[in-house]
Amino acid sequence: MRKILNVHRNDDPELYQCIGCSPHNPIGLKLEFWEDGDELYAEWEPQPNFMGWVNVLHGGIQATLLDEIGGWVVYVKCGTAGVTTELNVKYKEPVYTNTGKITLRAKLLEKQRRTAKIEARIYNSEGKLCTMAEMDYFIFPERIAREKYHYPGVEAFFDKED
Repeated sequence: MRKILNVHRNDDPELYQCIGCSPHNPIGLKLEFWEDGDELYAEWEPQPNFMGWVNVLHGGIQATLLDEIGGWVVYVKCGTAGVTTELNVKYKEPVYTNTGKITLRAKLLEKQRRTAKIEARIYNSEGKLCTMAEMDYFIFPERIAREKYHYPGVEAFFDKED
């Protein structure tokens, strides 16, 4: 497993406020990611301020977690930037805010010239599948991603020693 560097971490904190991955956003999720073979992986500990129902993680926060890891799959596995065009979430079991860290996993299912299909999952602290999503992304040609969307190239996401 190798750590994926947040290439935006040193960007202007006033501009980089992503709810999913910015370390600067005081109410953000502050996600960090690792590459684990074909998948991306993250752990995150839900806090009570993200509840929907008593001790249950809000479904919108779960969708945000899944969409965020999907976006990083586009960065790392598709080698470009993109935008979500469809997000289909299936809530199978509650995700609790008081039982410890949850695990996120996502993988690229299919890549076409301008689209990517990604699957992402949330597992509870005991490893039980709770939530899953299939997502479609419109992906930009790498040249456009670099010119207009600050995409630095896939090599920027990893330490030189990896």
